[in-house]
Amino acid sequence: MMKTPRGMRVHISIFGRRNVGKSSLLNAITRQNVAIVSEFAGTTTDPVEKPMELLPLGPVLFIDTAGIDDEGALGRLRVEKTRQVFDRTDIGVLAADAAAWTAFEERMLEELRGREIPVIVVLNKRDTAVPDPGLLKTLSERKIPFVSTIAPSGEGIPALRQALLDTAPADLINNPTIAGDLVGPGELAVLVVPIDKEAPKGRLILPQVQTIRDLLDSDSMSLVVKERDLGAAFGRLTAPPKLVITDSQAFLKVAQDTPPEILMTSFSILFSRFKGDLSTQVEGALAVEKLKAGDRVLIAEACTHHPITEDIGRVKIPNWLTRYVGAELEISHVQGHDFPSDLSPYSLIVHCGACMWNRREMLSRILRCRQAGVPITNYGLVIAYSLGILDRALQPFPAALGIFREARARAAP
Repeated sequence: MMKTPRGMRVHISIFGRRNVGKSSLLNAITRQNVAIVSEFAGTTTDPVEKPMELLPLGPVLFIDTAGIDDEGALGRLRVEKTRQVFDRTDIGVLAADAAAWTAFEERMLEELRGREIPVIVVLNKRDTAVPDPGLLKTLSERKIPFVSTIAPSGEGIPALRQALLDTAPADLINNPTIAGDLVGPGELAVLVVPIDKEAPKGRLILPQVQTIRDLLDSDSMSLVVKERDLGAAFGRLTAPPKLVITDSQAFLKVAQDTPPEILMTSFSILFSRFKGDLSTQVEGALAVEKLKAGDRVLIAEACTHHPITEDIGRVKIPNWLTRYVGAELEISHVQGHDFPSDLSPYSLIVHCGACMWNRREMLSRILRCRQAGVPITNYGLVIAYSLGILDRALQPFPAALGIFREARARAAP
């Protein structure tokens, strides 16, 4: 049975100084010896992840981080790894020694709150010290939930579990839909699925699987075809489908074969809405119009894979962009959680659909791009724009379509 992918789990990260008991807390919450516990500071060197079920949140991913006060050259690398975890954190747990709340914890708390990440303070090791009543009063006044624990014995852990459930925003419990709201109960979606050579043998790629499941959850029907069979599929239907969803690589053929009265979009564009911010990424696609020779474009892939000859991110999108611009661009790539700290050299960032990530990490990248004034778009959006069919691909999304049409009208001579 397939497990829930990490990208669809609520990410709960445990932060704090070295040796405050973060790993012990993770082991106590999960009831397993997931992380190594030692009396020596700095035992945890890289983020330790543990997927589990935490009802009613459902599938979650706990992340135990290295102490963010680590020292030395190696320590700085560990701290950098920990800081990357901020970008994908849905709920933050700030662990502190019950007897030692310092300016460091205050800075950590402000970092989490500044990112609008819900946070719970855990005052651990209360068997060795009583938490300062003044601190508890201050946390209460600031409406920051807190729990006192003795991790090795499990004392306070049930209260921490309850605090996690109470703190989680509603949209983490009520996950947004991928396509079900566009199709509706009893309606049909046609999914155009070329067999991707980079997909694991015998399986579909993740966005296709997740979209089929989402449609089933929404009581919608799915018809899955290859791109060459789309026309024949229309001929066999007694009523038109509500929506056609295609792999972005087959966009042009599917747009040609789909009658104009039938709504059409791509898996990648659906995931721009599901994992990120569709309106912002539509605005980013418009930046293609301003690209000129020598401009730097960053193509970011959330997952790591071995690229093939016709890889979409490394070959096809660069070719489509170069053909549209009519000049050579300077294109670079990043994979996984790697992302430049300085985005200012780039004229455009093109991101994959982030199917392997949670929404928080994708939104964190979009926020960083907005702060740097660098446009960011999505694979499906930039492909549709380069092929001249973005207007068609956005018809299922009236708000995003309005943004595109208004911007195009402003740019018209």
